[in-house]
Amino acid sequence: MHDSCMHWNASTTGLPSRACPTGDNPSAPATRGGPRRRGRRLHRLQPALALLLGLVACAVAPAADRSDDVRLRVEAGDGAWLAWADNTLPGPVEVMLRSSRDGVAGEPALPARATVPADTSVLVARVHQGATSRGGLGLRLDIVPGSVNARPRDYEYLFPLHLPEPRVEQAWGGSYSHADAENRYAVDFAAPPGTTVLAARDGVVLQVEMSTVETPGHHGDANLIRILHDDGGMAVYAHLAPDGALARPGQRVRRGQPIGVSGNSGASTGPHLHFAVQANRGMHLQSIPFRMFGPGGILRFSEPAADAH
Repeated sequence: MHDSCMHWNASTTGLPSRACPTGDNPSAPATRGGPRRRGRRLHRLQPALALLLGLVACAVAPAADRSDDVRLRVEAGDGAWLAWADNTLPGPVEVMLRSSRDGVAGEPALPARATVPADTSVLVARVHQGATSRGGLGLRLDIVPGSVNARPRDYEYLFPLHLPEPRVEQAWGGSYSHADAENRYAVDFAAPPGTTVLAARDGVVLQVEMSTVETPGHHGDANLIRILHDDGGMAVYAHLAPDGALARPGQRVRRGQPIGVSGNSGASTGPHLHFAVQANRGMHLQSIPFRMFGPGGILRFSEPAADAH
């Protein structure tokens, strides 16, 4: 029996199977309208689960680094560059605009922060390049899924696997990989490859990250689905099988509906499902405790130790 999940940067030799949140519980949103292929994956900001979009805008003409979900778009304005955040996801994101160059200023001042609703564009800042600035604007847009105004309610989630009984490999506050804020209240459930993954609660599919090839033990390659709930909380289902999504971004799903197929993708040493409920707490994601009902009744997870970090 696998004991739990390896740390993303550790060797996989002899390690037990666990979901590794630092690398394979990613929160980067995926293309709306279909699963994202691995070659177009967006990686998250450490330590928060965020997207990184880098951009250097030349003094001659603006440029943008394009993704299919969220992009930084820079346009020439009246005496300034206009930095827009375009969100094509079916849910809100929070963004922060930064510059790595000296002499680059913004209105509002950089770093500038904004919330971008679903399918919306927001002007984040008017950017000015001073006379002493060299090498372009050096802009970067950090992105975290969800709304900072999320107020997750107390809710009893459904056990998310079509199995006769749950087997927990790592629960809340597991020192192996559940010690950070994003995964403190995550749970790793043992799941044979091919097990049907069920929606633990009603919601809208915000993100689908899928690869056609399973690459266990590889940082950043976990297949996942992220579902946005009506109270702003989000459930993450990670380490799915290649092309193991049964739901699409923007689709509304019901509690108990099949949404995917379990696997062993990403930084994992054994087949399992990594499940967490998270909320945007201001440019970083934080996992939150939850109640769950399984085939045999209420599932109880122990509280993390007071000194867990």
